[in-house]
Amino acid sequence: MMAVFESAVRYQMYHALALVLVALTLGRMDGWLIRTAGWCFVAGIILFSGSLYALALSGVTMLGAITPLGGLAFLAGWACLAFAAV
Repeated sequence: MMAVFESAVRYQMYHALALVLVALTLGRMDGWLIRTAGWCFVAGIILFSGSLYALALSGVTMLGAITPLGGLAFLAGWACLAFAAV
């Protein structure tokens, strides 16, 4: 369970840095894709890292079914950032 907790922390850290990138980008230019990317990162952190935290701390394996939804939110956030960059 320590490895699960470590994965949750690692992904939360990476995407918190991505949120900082989104905030800095929004300061220079505004766009719905950049705002959507930020919200996708927030949803991903809550769903992905949050479900892994709950899994590691409680041991309830049903919470692991939520984790892929957070991963999809992360992917959607990065896709929005890529499209906004183009």
